[in-house]
Parts: sequence; structure tokens; C-alpha cells
Amino acid sequence: MAYPNILFILSLLFPLLTFSSSNQNPNTITLPLSPLFTKSPSSNLFNSLKTAATSSLTRAHHLKTPKSNHNKSKSSPSTNTQIFSKSYGGYSINLNFGTPPQTLSFVLDTGSSLVWSPCTSRYLCSNCNFPNINPTKIPVFIPRNSSTNKILGCTNPKCGYIFGPDIESRCQGCNPNTQNCNNITCPSYLVQYGLGLTAGVLLLDNLNFPGKTVANFLVGCSIVSDRQPSGIAGFGRGEDSLPSQMGLKRFSYCLLSHQFDDSPENSNLVLQVSSTGDRKTNGLSYTPFRNNPSTNNTAFLEYYYVNLRSVVIGGKRVKIPEIGTDGNGGTIVDSGSTFTFMERKIYDLVAKEFEKQLSNFTRAKDIEGESGLSLCYDFTGVKTVPFPELVFQFKGGAKMKLPNDNYFSLVGDGEVACLTVITDGVSAPERSGGPAIILGNYQQQNFNVEYDLENERFGFGPQRCEKSA
Repeated sequence: MAYPNILFILSLLFPLLTFSSSNQNPNTITLPLSPLFTKSPSSNLFNSLKTAATSSLTRAHHLKTPKSNHNKSKSSPSTNTQIFSKSYGGYSINLNFGTPPQTLSFVLDTGSSLVWSPCTSRYLCSNCNFPNINPTKIPVFIPRNSSTNKILGCTNPKCGYIFGPDIESRCQGCNPNTQNCNNITCPSYLVQYGLGLTAGVLLLDNLNFPGKTVANFLVGCSIVSDRQPSGIAGFGRGEDSLPSQMGLKRFSYCLLSHQFDDSPENSNLVLQVSSTGDRKTNGLSYTPFRNNPSTNNTAFLEYYYVNLRSVVIGGKRVKIPEIGTDGNGGTIVDSGSTFTFMERKIYDLVAKEFEKQLSNFTRAKDIEGESGLSLCYDFTGVKTVPFPELVFQFKGGAKMKLPNDNYFSLVGDGEVACLTVITDGVSAPERSGGPAIILGNYQQQNFNVEYDLENERFGFGPQRCEKSA
């Protein structure tokens, strides 16, 4: 769907929306992460791997060269929520908005910031005919059913989260210093993702947790989307993200091994509201976050950069370049990407080491060509595969030693295994600029992963992720 068509439809639907014109304070919230939909019975692991490789590469290109994340169209000490794995390689959570609360499902995304949901019974989703998905039956938020819902005005500072500090520009030329601009709404948004986009209007409503209500939470009411059937919960570093709006001190998750099967099992997302000082979580190693020095692309400021110093393959070290003064390079952590992405010059060094250490085995070139993964081996008849150990080494000495299942995936009858790290030049041209490495959720499985926002550090430790009831 072309942008002009989306914005035209948005202009037609906006007058049809109706809106209604509230705080407890626990310190920690624990939420379950839950599946949005299931895969088709006819699907198989090979097709899932191929889809994940393609979508991961497309997303990497988006994260590396974003134009803008947002475009205008003219109590207990913690909270938990369950996390569910998706057959397409992502994880989702349920959130409750409005009064009375309406429960909706959101993809957990640390690579973007806006929290948005399909909105109104007239929601349109183009190219959303995924397996077992009926675009006409996607759960949506209905603003008129919430007594605490309000449309966002252009003079509200939260409108500036998306459209910047120039109030007169946000208010369509109205000067609030000399004119009454109270009846002018904040502009409509358009958000681009690697696999699609969404557009809508900005609202304020209650975000509800057990024992805690966050009043006047900024949320996107998406009216039209392309390839984005579900809402997205932005956990990035922007002002409009869920962690920023809630003032979280930390958040953490432990991702179950999804295996692309849409298992109903789930784990927890923990949101820490109160300060815990410099206390470190038992069993975790830490490395500091790093700010991107770029002044030309503010979208890079939303990403969680970490100081990855080297990748070690079977004891052989590959050095990783740091972020340049132009903001390009470096490593980010992204829960919305499935497979880890490495720029070609880094990937080639890593792949070369794997090839050396697996030289006694035959490459499965046919699988590589069909799957979009560039390093697959045939292990027919091999009882125990001697996979070289893969370790990410970070500044400060923290080491992430990956289990074999986190970087090699079996294909077909289990006789072929492919490296689940992707790069350019296999199924798409090489792209330069932006982060050089994107650490995806496939490599984070069965790790307790913590974003310590208060102390500006990233923590992780191996943990068999327990299933929530």
C-alpha cells in the first residue's frame, strides 16, 4: 500500500472515530509474554527459517538506515507480564488499555519506541494474510469504549515526543502564544518498520497493571497498516517508549526457546519501577550501554548500543570495530530481530573461522541457496556434532557463551544444520551505515537479559527460562 493511499484512508476514517473526553504505584510489575497467532499446519521448520532469515535481513536494513521512526502526515516492588514466542520469530506481551481495560497483544520491540495498537472496528491491514490470520478479525482497541480516553492535542508536550519541540509546526501554523490552539489535534503519525508500516492518531489513556495504573499514557491508535497485523510495544530509548513513559529503572526478560512453533508456554517480562541503586542481579554479567554520537540521525539514539569487543569462534578471536564518530558501526540489542545480523566484513571473518573448524564436513549448498542462510552443513550419520563454541565478549569482561541451539538450527530431518547469523549479499545487496551488528532474539534464548536503565548497563546470564502458568 502506498503512503498517499494510507494517508488518504486515514483522513476518511479519522472523522468516524469517537473518543471520551485516574494512581496506584507498585514498584515492580511482572507480565506474561503471549502468542498472537499460530502457524499453518502445512508449514515446516525450513520455511520458518527462510522466513526468519528474510525478515531479519529486511529489518536489519531498516535499523541500519532509518529515515525517521515517526513521520507526520500534514504494591509490589516489581511488575511481571508473560512473554510468548511466535512462529515468525518474535515475542509478544499482553497489555491492558482504557477504562474498563481492553486486553491487546503487542510484539515486544527494543528497536523502536512508539506503543501502538490496531484501533477501531474499521481497522484496515493490507498484505496481512499470514497463516491463520484473518485481517477482518484482528483484535482492536475501541476508544469509544474507554471512559478515560482522550485524543492528544498539538500543544501537549507529549505531541513533541513524536513531532519535535516546534509547537507552531505541530499546530498547523497556529501560534499558542497569541492564538487559541486548544482545538487542534496532534498530527497523524506514520511509522515504518522493516516489513511494513502503520499510520494513525495519538491518544492518551490509562495503561493498567494489577495494582497500578499509568494515567495519560501516550499510545498510537493505528487505523491502517501494511504487513503489521498486531500492535507493537516499543521498548526503545525514545521518550514515547513504554520504559520512558513509565519511568522504569530496569526491565528484564528470559526468552523461551521458541523453535518457531507458537507454543502456548510463556515466560515473564519484569518491569522495575523503583530504584534499586547500583545493585546487580545475581548470576548476571554486565557491560555498559553506549550512546551513539550521531547528530544527523536521531533514530539511532533510540537503540541500545553495547560495547561488543570481539566474537570468539572455537577459541579464535574476531575483533569488532566500535561506533565511529559519524554514528555508524557498533552493536545494538534488538528483541524485534530474530537472527543476529553482521555486516559483511565482520560476518566473513566469523564464517571463515567456522569453515576452518568444520572443514571435515560437507557444505549443504542447496539449503544455503534456498534458505537465505549462508553457512549450512550436512551432518548425515554424525551422532555428535563438534560445533565450535561461539562467545560474544563485551567491554568490562562480560562473556556471552551461546548454547549450540542458539546459533545453529537443524533443518529438515535434522541432518543439516545452518548458522543462524545473517549478512548482506546472500539474498539482498550490501548496505552500509548504521549498526554493524544487531543482536537478535534467537541468540538471546534461555538467557536472563536485563536492561538496567538507571545504571546504563546491559546484563545477561544463562538461565533455563521457566514457563509461566
